[in-house]
Amino acid sequence: MTVFTQIEEEIEYPSSDGEPMAESDITRDYMTYGVEALKLYFEGRSDVYVSANSFVYYEERNNQAVVAPDVYVVFGVSNKEIKTYKVWKENGITPQFVLEVTSETTQDKDQLIKPEIYKKLGVIEYFQYDPSGDYLNPILQGTRLVNGEYEPIFVNNISFDTLWLYSQVLELELHLISGVLRFRNPETGEFLKTHREEQQGRLAQQQGRLAAEAALQQSEQARLAAEAAFQQSEQARLAQQQARLAIELSLRAVISQLLNSGMNVVQVAQMVNLPISEVERLIGEK
Repeated sequence: MTVFTQIEEEIEYPSSDGEPMAESDITRDYMTYGVEALKLYFEGRSDVYVSANSFVYYEERNNQAVVAPDVYVVFGVSNKEIKTYKVWKENGITPQFVLEVTSETTQDKDQLIKPEIYKKLGVIEYFQYDPSGDYLNPILQGTRLVNGEYEPIFVNNISFDTLWLYSQVLELELHLISGVLRFRNPETGEFLKTHREEQQGRLAQQQGRLAAEAALQQSEQARLAAEAAFQQSEQARLAQQQARLAIELSLRAVISQLLNSGMNVVQVAQMVNLPISEVERLIGEK
């Protein structure tokens, strides 16, 4: 038992081979999107492990038995931070979903070598995405393990660079929209986002809310200004009405005095320079 422990301790399981994470910016960006979007989607579950471009060692005491999927998901293990995934330390549980962001330079590895390893490990679904369109047609393809062999997953074609496939393992759709890969939740119809996209979405919502509040405030200010203008107009109208009434009262008083002095209506009308009908109206409203 002691000898076994010493042998195990002497074996190193590197977390890096010294090579860059991805061969191109495109590959790196989609690896980043895949791992971040899936981590965010499964963040409420403690039994789902999501990683990208990290080493998966699948034979104990054999550091050559290793594969590095671009994006992979393991159900039934603890969601934790680890440098390398050692199958024997996770109760023999292997990844169930793998996505390779492939290209012409990795064609042989992704088409010939890795599928055999994934079949041996029992990876249920193996997807390949060729964003540059170097050799895959369609550029997004998926296979599902059936009786020890990978069979193609049905592709819902819309156009050459717009299509989607369904992952039974993830219970998500993999959509290709004008060549751009996105995961979609079929229950909500929403596309999965990265933390940055989530923050940008929340920021946009906040900015929209603030803009709506500002517009509402402007609308309220405009309403108050209109009410103030109406009140001023109404006050002016009342002032004019009061002035008119005051003038009429003065005229009635003058007309009454003239009539009381012995003048008739015609004479009074000539005196105050008003139509006879207006004098009669003022007399009548007295």
